[in-house]
Amino acid sequence: MTRSDTPTAPGPGARTVRVPEDRDGQRLDNFLLGQLKGAPRSLVYKLVRSGQVRVNGGRAKAERKLAAGDEVRIPPVRLGEPSDKGTPPAGFLKAMEAAIVFEDARLLALNKPSGVASHGGSGISFGAIETMRALRPELSLELVHRLDRDTSGLLVMAKKRSALTELQALMREEGGIAKRYLALLTGRMPDGVMSVDAPLHIGLRQGGERHVQVNAAGKQSLSHFRVLERRGGQSYCEVRIETGRTHQIRVHSQHIGHPIAGDDKYGDVDANKRLREQVGLKRMFLHASTLEFALDGGKAPYLLNAPLVPELIDVLDRLG
Repeated sequence: MTRSDTPTAPGPGARTVRVPEDRDGQRLDNFLLGQLKGAPRSLVYKLVRSGQVRVNGGRAKAERKLAAGDEVRIPPVRLGEPSDKGTPPAGFLKAMEAAIVFEDARLLALNKPSGVASHGGSGISFGAIETMRALRPELSLELVHRLDRDTSGLLVMAKKRSALTELQALMREEGGIAKRYLALLTGRMPDGVMSVDAPLHIGLRQGGERHVQVNAAGKQSLSHFRVLERRGGQSYCEVRIETGRTHQIRVHSQHIGHPIAGDDKYGDVDANKRLREQVGLKRMFLHASTLEFALDGGKAPYLLNAPLVPELIDVLDRLG
């Protein structure tokens, strides 16, 4: 058994890794994903549940927050050769490199394409985070937040643990991060700002699929919809959210009778079919456009923007 502050390649036996300073506060499951490159999340959870992973000699849960200096026992894991798993295709790597809209010493932000998952899993070999790690192997990139697979726009990753923890703390604060989206809602929304204050509850359908609905037992959720312009009987809106619940904008827009155009899960089937045939809308029209926040206790302001992607601009043009 070896003890080292530096991760070593998995060998035939268990190894113990001491948690470095810059991983203080990281969840055990995320720490293990960083140590076991290429391991699926499901395998990491299985190793933790079975007690094969130990923290300071004892069993631990996947969500446990590690402290600098903790010693984590990592069991031997056979992941196969990198070629067995495959790597992102060269064209995809190039497209994701081109999707970077901001980068500095602390953060990296993508204009994530629709159809790309934030992270791998559930049959997806590699999502945005895995692809960016392949492009920037020298960095310890971590997802700050997630976007639905079908939503395009700003996806932020942290290069430094300090930036990750500060941003996640801001997300828990009311008004800590200003988030704006662009969306095409079906039908004619009224003028002005429509605020939707409706609690959201996550349920599971048969087969384990997540389905969110407005329910008094859910978590408080607040969205503000403002019509920017009307096109072809539809409403092109800016949406500002004060909470970041799963599928929040999609369910709130459905709740007010103006679901997002192209949303196969919460949308209007007939309206989606018409928009696909008439203006070529083949995806959900929801785009994360702006994030505004400040790091260093408010001393370092950030305003990140991801321009509306060409296929959505084309839809607006065709609507006239």
